[in-house]
Amino acid sequence: MHVLIAYISRRVPFYYGWIVLGTAGSSMFVRNAAGSLTFAVFVPLIADETGWSRALIGGAAAVGGLLATGASPPVGWAIDRYGARAVLVSSLIIIGLSTMAMAWLSVHVAIFYSALAIGRIMFSSPLNVGAATVVGRWFVRQRGRATGLLFLSHSGGMVAFPLVATWVSVAYGWQTAWIVLGLMVYAIALAPAALLVAQRPEDVGLLPDGDDPDAITETDALASPSADGESTLEWTTRQALRTPALWVLAIGTGFLFLLQSGTNVYQADLLRSRGIDLSLSQLSIVVNAAGTAFGSLLWGRFVEKVQVSYTYAIVALVMAIACALFIVADTVALAFFAAGLFGVAVAGILVVPAVAYANFFGRQSLGTIRGVTEPFTSLGQAIGAVASGLVYQFADDYAIAFIIYSVLGAITALALLLAKPPIHPQARASLSPETAD
Repeated sequence: MHVLIAYISRRVPFYYGWIVLGTAGSSMFVRNAAGSLTFAVFVPLIADETGWSRALIGGAAAVGGLLATGASPPVGWAIDRYGARAVLVSSLIIIGLSTMAMAWLSVHVAIFYSALAIGRIMFSSPLNVGAATVVGRWFVRQRGRATGLLFLSHSGGMVAFPLVATWVSVAYGWQTAWIVLGLMVYAIALAPAALLVAQRPEDVGLLPDGDDPDAITETDALASPSADGESTLEWTTRQALRTPALWVLAIGTGFLFLLQSGTNVYQADLLRSRGIDLSLSQLSIVVNAAGTAFGSLLWGRFVEKVQVSYTYAIVALVMAIACALFIVADTVALAFFAAGLFGVAVAGILVVPAVAYANFFGRQSLGTIRGVTEPFTSLGQAIGAVASGLVYQFADDYAIAFIIYSVLGAITALALLLAKPPIHPQARASLSPETAD
């Protein structure tokens, strides 16, 4: 396959990394078959037809998130060992099947839980980590904008899949909608992932960002500064695990994804409980996704210019404000504003960590490092997916959950200021004692 990719890369009039980015983006686009905004379209429909509680319905997404916490470390290792192509292709096949299986969820609750959980595992772990890792390896100087474009593709899926789900469910029923979404996965992403992805640009005779291999030596490439001004000396997973920055990023991201899941899964139902018409509540999901699309480009450029810790703290603060606005969103205008602002913040928690891990720890062990940290994201999503439903079940209102979310977001913003770029052990050893202090 590398021979084919090398052949194509020599004949396209631009850097082949942009084709890799587009291919990774197609996988990110279709992972929304199991996305929380897509699922949010079905929550009131499933509840009305089956009589299941919101907590029971959200619990299936929570189970998937919990299982994804265990799947992420071996997935990260597999990406480094076997390549992103193998991981992406197998994950796309599985998520397509699990999505179509949702059409029979009313047969038994176990089918519902199994199908959605498998889809959420693919969504949270291999498709996310695989796509972000391969883009992080093909780009260095332009990593922020490339990652922003990657998650812009995800944002496109956040718009397209809920819209398709809404239209098909109205016209042909929600069971048919699940089958259509599963077929979309195969039609859009499977062939590109199988044919066009290479693990690293060096595998096909290229360098990151399309730099001229004859003009840049390996030493120069490794010594070039990252967006945070740090050396891109390669880190091992063990070295990265010893840095406070990794754990601040991982735990902070987990808390923010708790807010993301707790909001996205229940957004339509939340706004309906505030007196907003169901069709407009579902339309707010598209507004959320549009905010994520805009935010993907915004944060992608922003993180290239502003230190990661400051950028990420701003993202968390925006998310906290959006959660607070949902508490009082009793008009369509305010509901749409809160949804759009929340979408901008969601883009930040997608883009900024992906850039931060690559900038801080280099490309060599990026898959494994992401695999080790991704369980915090999956756990946060799992808790959020069921937390809002439980609050509603006992309080008959979502307000308490969103008060907690807004406070948690503000606290996380303060904590993320501690995520400073780490100094590589090799660089630290070269410093004098006076400089090291």
